[in-house]
Amino acid sequence: MLRFAAGRAGVRQSFVPGSAMSGDGDEELAGFVALHGAALRASCVPARYWESLCRKLRGEVFDAGDYFGIMQVEEVDEEEEGDEAMEDELKKKPNPGNEPCFKVIVTNENGIQASNPDSIFLIDHAWTYRIEHARQQLLHVPGLLHRMANLMGIDFHGEIPDEGSVEQVLQEMWKYNQTYQLSQGTAEEKVPVWYIMDEFGSRIQHSDQPSFATAPLFYMPQQIAYTVLWPLRDLETGDEVTRDYAYGETDRLIRKCVLLPWLPNEVLDVNCFTPEPSDEHYQAILAENKEKLPIAINPSVYDKDKVFKVFTDIQQVLNSLTHPRFVFTDNEAEADILYNFSHFKDYRKLSEERPEVMVNQFPCENLLTVKDCLASISRRAGGPDGPRWLPRTFNLQTELPQFICYFQQRERRGEDNHWICKPWNLARSLDTHITNSLNNIIRHRESSPKVVCKYIENPVLFQREDVGMVKFDIRYVVLLRSVKPLKLYVYDVFWLRFSNRAFSLDDLDDYEKHFTVMNYAPGVTLKQVHCEEFVPQFEKQYPEHLWTTVQANIFKAFAELFQVASAKPAPLGICDYPSSRAIYAIDLMLKWDTSRDGKRIMQPQILEVNFNPDCDRACKYHPTFFNDVFSTLFLDEVDNCHVTCIV
Repeated sequence: MLRFAAGRAGVRQSFVPGSAMSGDGDEELAGFVALHGAALRASCVPARYWESLCRKLRGEVFDAGDYFGIMQVEEVDEEEEGDEAMEDELKKKPNPGNEPCFKVIVTNENGIQASNPDSIFLIDHAWTYRIEHARQQLLHVPGLLHRMANLMGIDFHGEIPDEGSVEQVLQEMWKYNQTYQLSQGTAEEKVPVWYIMDEFGSRIQHSDQPSFATAPLFYMPQQIAYTVLWPLRDLETGDEVTRDYAYGETDRLIRKCVLLPWLPNEVLDVNCFTPEPSDEHYQAILAENKEKLPIAINPSVYDKDKVFKVFTDIQQVLNSLTHPRFVFTDNEAEADILYNFSHFKDYRKLSEERPEVMVNQFPCENLLTVKDCLASISRRAGGPDGPRWLPRTFNLQTELPQFICYFQQRERRGEDNHWICKPWNLARSLDTHITNSLNNIIRHRESSPKVVCKYIENPVLFQREDVGMVKFDIRYVVLLRSVKPLKLYVYDVFWLRFSNRAFSLDDLDDYEKHFTVMNYAPGVTLKQVHCEEFVPQFEKQYPEHLWTTVQANIFKAFAELFQVASAKPAPLGICDYPSSRAIYAIDLMLKWDTSRDGKRIMQPQILEVNFNPDCDRACKYHPTFFNDVFSTLFLDEVDNCHVTCIV
């Protein structure tokens, strides 16, 4: 049967129900709504609760203990109590097993009325963190590991944190994690924040017909996030408090996927086939980006000795471009070339009014530079599994069932199941995480739009004398001169980035072991090797693999990528706009693979394509870099410009 051990939800401060605001209170409520109204509306918090919520937040009133209690449900020996119906009820709980099962019930003798404007409650957060800091906080913040272990039902009684208990918490926390992200600030500040509600909030169980709703709210005056809890219907004393763990998901299959962390015995019987999305998908992306496609224009013809006026807001260009046929102007209206850092949107207006003005971007180039689009268009080269030069990739927003099916199939076959979650549109490895936990990946879908890519478990490594065999990646700069005909160059100098610790398929949150982007991390060693030094060292380490052969395969992958990216008309492909030019940085790794004839080969793996890349190192070590780029793109002069035509 079920046996209950009741406990009271904590109370920090008493609250006088129904005490209405007046005078200054009205102004305070207006200020509260001005700051938080948009967030409250987005979370569907009924307006009748806002005044009470304002008072409770201002006074830090946690009065849930006056209305709710936490109950522990224990399984009793069947011989002692043979109530099979009760046993069945226990098995239906989202956290069955050896760990204790809790639920929250209404204890107030008057119950809860949804129409009562005071029926809104604050839940505190026991732990707020970013993923990359989780392990260190569990190891070093006094009492944190003990509290999390108790909350998650993990056996930990020691005084000193141990790696085993920390690892258990890091695995289990995905059943308890919630997330939010700030809408303003730097890219680093907008990385999603994860939090675990206090014992009261974490004990609220799932139901497909929930009695309550919850939502995070960042309270601006205190710069603190809380979870807000409010009823969806009237409840009587003894009724259970539940929430929908898959809130907002109406599709039955997607709900089944999202609930897998709590209902782990479900095996998805769906096809993991991922065809290229429909034409409507690309039309929707175009509309979402608010990009206006150009009208058809004829290519402009310029005098052979023309000096072009360049309008740019990119400091590296202003500092480095010295070619005599380019001069800078502060007047955008008189410019012959617009070389912008931010994305250009209104190509229609430009094509209608100033078709002869060249721009450093192509309409619909996001099909290359945004990771979910990159995976989609690449399927034109390799079918549903994608080409050999791109890691197997799934869009977690639109291909979650297919990914889970693929993951479970690999698990059953005993194949490696390490994956890397990446935001669609962030660079520098921000909010990027490596894991072999399905729960982890499923929950990451809630934070921001992400793809999940097969992690390269067998990378080609580089021997660093001071460290050992480390991961490395390679950055090439490619120059897209035109789409029709496709004319693509690659800059002859490439750049290398190295991990700082010897590679092994463990310690997945060890940034310096698994990542190579070190130039933005404070206090971290940045290993630099010029490509001219790298090639002989590489060939010494791998004498059977000449760099010319490896690089030829890399260029072949680049050519295939741009061919499929431009194979269809906009918005299904990069737009053929004669006045567009662009440079992109392509980051790639090499992995060990087997050719069709059984030979061991180094297979290029394209990781991402970057718009307007950071060219600081290029300018520092190759002062003619932007002269070469501008000469190639805008003058069609490539002699002595250190570029190679690959298409």
